[in-house]
Amino acid sequence: MEVITIANNKGGVGKTMQCFQLASHLANLGHKVLAIDLDSQANLTSTFNATCQRTLIPEWLIGEVELEEVVIQAQGKYEHLENLFVIPSSRHLANLAKLLILSENEVRKDAGRKERLLKLRLKEAEGMFDYVVIDTPPVLGDELIMALVASNRILIPTQAQDYSIDGLEELMDTFEIIKETENPNLEFAIIPSMVDTRRKIEMQRLEELGDSFNVTPKIRNLVEMQESIALRKPVFMMGKRSKGAQDYRDLWESLDIV
Repeated sequence: MEVITIANNKGGVGKTMQCFQLASHLANLGHKVLAIDLDSQANLTSTFNATCQRTLIPEWLIGEVELEEVVIQAQGKYEHLENLFVIPSSRHLANLAKLLILSENEVRKDAGRKERLLKLRLKEAEGMFDYVVIDTPPVLGDELIMALVASNRILIPTQAQDYSIDGLEELMDTFEIIKETENPNLEFAIIPSMVDTRRKIEMQRLEELGDSFNVTPKIRNLVEMQESIALRKPVFMMGKRSKGAQDYRDLWESLDIV
């Protein structure tokens, strides 16, 4: 089972878009996929029509409920959704930090450190799913740290703009610490997201980004990307001539997710 986290400590860079497209793509290939929404905004949850009144993620992480109590089937009319399951989020996920403090002694006995909780819980999913895809909040908090510890690789969507690129430094520092102390096999790739190829400054920043990091093929800022989310219809279903579908085919091929 491979665990892939989509992360950036800056909002508005396309994290949920990449999670939706990746989980849908893998499910369409016939893999059993578990999508975990660790963002209290619950955008991935609503995109998969898995809305819940109150998430049980905090209780699951500290071991009060079992995996089957938090997993629900993605809803929709498309066949690939039969292979796609969701651990939904809600605004109540914001209470996670408080619950971790109150449960500190139990967490230490169970996982040693709170950062290892998600990795421990995902052991329950071994044999049930081929892939786990995790959406994270735009902040370096408990949810993101736990996801990094539990993952095989992290995909980092970023815009080819100064502020977005500058914000990578803190995340990359955290990545290196996790890799050194908790997860030596963790890999990463940067996904240039929402790129406007008509803007020379963006293309220049994209080139600079590639000089410093492992950068995937770009995802352009196309109208059909927003339509994909609005219609809850993955871009691979938009036809062979779809520019967005081609961008994602190139992306998955570069990441060996085909």
